[in-house]
Amino acid sequence: MAKKKTKVEPKIAGGGIKNFEERLERLEKLGEAIRKTDIPLDEALKAFEEGIKLARTLEADLEKIENRIEILMNSADADEGDPPDLELFDNDE
Repeated sequence: MAKKKTKVEPKIAGGGIKNFEERLERLEKLGEAIRKTDIPLDEALKAFEEGIKLARTLEADLEKIENRIEILMNSADADEGDPPDLELFDNDE
């Protein structure tokens, strides 16, 4: 009996994956598929490429979320007349 080859599921149709949770789930599925030994090399490479792109967008989204939380936390602690501390946005790189 021949061993069934693993096939990586295609992206969600209709313009891509929209929310964070869906993209994270997709990244997890890609990781699982790549770890299998019966996936063809070209499909593994495509899955890896898609995974890298997803990881980068997820990381950017997490940074935005962290920045929003930091602003909210600063504004909650600030006195009425004090401006919020926005040191996260002072990137001198």
